[in-house]
Amino acid sequence: MKELTVAALQLPTLGMNATRLEFYLSNATERGARIILLGEYVLNHFFLELQSMPRNMIKEQSRTHLKLLKRLAKEYDVTFVAPLVRVKKKEYFKTVVLVGPEKTRYYTQQILLPYPHWNEEAFFSNPVAPLKDPFIFKVDGFKVAVMAGYELHFDPLWEALDRHKVDLVLLPTASTFGSHNRWRELIKSRAFLHGVYILRANRLGEYDDGENKWRFYGDSMLVNPDGEVEMMLEDKESMLVESVEKKAVKEHRKGWRFQEALRRRGAL
Repeated sequence: MKELTVAALQLPTLGMNATRLEFYLSNATERGARIILLGEYVLNHFFLELQSMPRNMIKEQSRTHLKLLKRLAKEYDVTFVAPLVRVKKKEYFKTVVLVGPEKTRYYTQQILLPYPHWNEEAFFSNPVAPLKDPFIFKVDGFKVAVMAGYELHFDPLWEALDRHKVDLVLLPTASTFGSHNRWRELIKSRAFLHGVYILRANRLGEYDDGENKWRFYGDSMLVNPDGEVEMMLEDKESMLVESVEKKAVKEHRKGWRFQEALRRRGAL
């Protein structure tokens, strides 16, 4: 039976001191974890805080953490998947970095939040362009996709995952404002309809804008292809380590045949 052990770290922003990252990593790898997922705005501050930070400080924060992840990936033979702000000249780009023992790759988030109270699209310089496939890579025979949190909502990205027969989706988020139930139901529905595991890492911490307190509540979870929550963390700093199985993915798709129905009609 093919299995892949994965870990989600539920943390607040690490700042420049990431010593506890290695503590969790040591524990995760002892339990066989091959992929370590971090939530949004853990390596960097929340984007509304970034607006008042000097550019050089943001750049140094990203550089320091990237250097650390590269060292730890090689030392522990694991792959990190973590959102990271990249600074290019005077522009900021919201990306997800994949750091393996031998290679580092980047996924530039394609769809950013555009709302008046949370306007990442205005702050970051990510291009508004025709959609590409989410970033997909292989680990121990599993096809794994990276999808930035807000992108969960958009069908064309999931259609791409269906075409590529992805087994596991990594979903880093920074969800707040008591949206627990909505996110839980969205994640469970996506897992069931597309026959995939979804591993979500949601950040912790608070941001006070002077009028409202934004509370990032955790709820990191692993959901299986049947849309069932296999493990969920509470609202405190912690780590989830679980295994995913190829058999569960194959049995779900064989039983429900959603993708087969689309392929027979030329939709995939």
